[in-house]
Amino acid sequence: MSRPPRFPAKGTPRAESVVLRTARGRSVASQRWLARQLNDPYVQAAQREGWRSRAAFKLIELDERFHLLTPGARVVDLGAAPGGWAQVAVRRGAAHVVALDLLPIAPIEGVTLIAGDVTDPAMPARLAAALGGPADLVLSDMAPNTTGHAATDHLRIIALAEQALAFAREVLAPGGAFVAKVFQGGTERDLLMPMKRAFRSVRHAKPPASRAESAELYVIAQGYRPSG
Repeated sequence: MSRPPRFPAKGTPRAESVVLRTARGRSVASQRWLARQLNDPYVQAAQREGWRSRAAFKLIELDERFHLLTPGARVVDLGAAPGGWAQVAVRRGAAHVVALDLLPIAPIEGVTLIAGDVTDPAMPARLAAALGGPADLVLSDMAPNTTGHAATDHLRIIALAEQALAFAREVLAPGGAFVAKVFQGGTERDLLMPMKRAFRSVRHAKPPASRAESAELYVIAQGYRPSG
């Protein structure tokens, strides 16, 4: 399967300016959020190209840089709703994609959807059965509801990343890769040290599709070593 063109091909796309017709019944915060969404070039591109969310471009950009998705790969997408990352995995040639979330996800062609919790002790075996074998790539775009308190939000997302890492170590094939969202402020030592032992390389990246004001980063671990 041919790979889709790199996005954006010539820098960040320009948004077509959209003006709210009415603010009636909306709070100031709601008006700001809606205006940002309507004028976001990635939101507009996602709508044009049939992606479930603008987050699809984050994975596309990470894949362009780190070559995470390979033809025939087995991929697990944790916290998958609404399904943009799973869509990218399928369109980029993954043979088996399993998407897990507590929230409902509308069907996606080529994706097995499982409703459940990553911390369920039975989930690794269940996902391995759905994949037909060990995973080549585990993706986690999971994030907690933010409180506005940076230190608290940082601890919460690190806890989610640690859960995702523990899950990944149960299902990944040797040489596999793991991607998880974290927040700026430094990946906690309790997360980073085990990753460095278990993977050949561990790096951080902020894809261009991440909003400039967002504190999110992604940690990319490649070359899984089960004995690490």
